[in-house]
Amino acid sequence: MSTPASGAGRAAASTAGAPRVVALDDIAPQPWRNGAGRTRELLAWPDAAAWQVRVSVAEIDRPAPFSSFAGVERWFAVVDGEGVELDIDGTPHRLVPGSAPLRFDGEAAIACRPIEGPTRDLNLMLRGAAGAMRPVDPGVPWPPEGARCGLFTAVAGRWSALDDHGRAERIGDLPPRALLWLERAPARLRFDAASSRSDIAAGPIGWWLAATPPEDARP
Repeated sequence: MSTPASGAGRAAASTAGAPRVVALDDIAPQPWRNGAGRTRELLAWPDAAAWQVRVSVAEIDRPAPFSSFAGVERWFAVVDGEGVELDIDGTPHRLVPGSAPLRFDGEAAIACRPIEGPTRDLNLMLRGAAGAMRPVDPGVPWPPEGARCGLFTAVAGRWSALDDHGRAERIGDLPPRALLWLERAPARLRFDAASSRSDIAAGPIGWWLAATPPEDARP
């Protein structure tokens, strides 16, 4: 997968300290660099031309190779559809809704095949930055100390940024399939689904995202 070839539909990073919400359906799809699929770029930080952190959702409807990204750490999770089978440097991986996010080298030789029908997949790409993707678990604190952070929702819900005492400093509603990104991470971030768990399809209610660019790293 690759950075879109043009600026149409591109979402820029948030300004310092200001939460940014980007709905997936508001971003126009762009072709991969190799033309084998489409992607919607939700975040490119600090800018699209020289990003260190990139969040996108790929649309995969046929077998295709991934584009190579030298020096990039990638995280990948299934958002919609039955999932995919990835061959990464000859090692098979099967990812379905509810599978843990997969981390791999962006320079690896990767072949992708949808298991059954089209699929949409969340990508976190890190160039020179440390980071992680995790399924949302309201009982587990997030983000890691010092990281810039975000959330991609699978369902509608409410987010809150909490201080060290667990008090909500900021709060807001989120639609399904949307990215929340915070340039300055709070002490803790929380997300609660609007529906009861029994009303939600199998899989996470969302995915936490974190990134620590080199200039943010503490000695």
